[in-house]
Amino acid sequence: MRILMLLGSPHRDGSSNLLAESFARGAREAGNDVESFDVAHSMIGPCRGCDACGMAGPCVQRDDMAGLKGRIMDADMLVFVTPLYYFGFSAQMKLMIDRFYSFNGELMSSRKRAVLIAAAWNSDDWTMRDLSAHYDTLCRYLGFRDAGRVLGTGCGTVGMTSRTGFPDEAYRLGLSLKN
Repeated sequence: MRILMLLGSPHRDGSSNLLAESFARGAREAGNDVESFDVAHSMIGPCRGCDACGMAGPCVQRDDMAGLKGRIMDADMLVFVTPLYYFGFSAQMKLMIDRFYSFNGELMSSRKRAVLIAAAWNSDDWTMRDLSAHYDTLCRYLGFRDAGRVLGTGCGTVGMTSRTGFPDEAYRLGLSLKN
């Protein structure tokens, strides 16, 4: 299976990317092809709402989303990796998701699988509720099949995250994805 991890953290060596690395290790051991794209450090502008694409592309913007679209469409699975910022996706991840508009129909018919990996400082039981609801709605709308999620609470720093069971959970989720 071709897995594309979409990294939405501005911290390259942060907690969410630590969880993503654990997931990728397990997924590779299970025989999958895993690729990463650093959404947070790419040049991706916000959707302008101009509707020039007509939801079928191409987008009028000339930025890194043009090349990312092909990688997204070639993947069998998308892994959304994000820190929890104010109870939702990071702004960088949300910019990329909004740009799905220009190839919405293609995505809806692609029947992709999806995974959510998130890290949050907070560890209250409600911490990931709104992010999970957004992810569920995104999957429902685009016809993606949820293949699992790792919702790392109490993962404010790499040190904190390393002391939790979430890296092992991410590894096991990746390992469970048989090619």
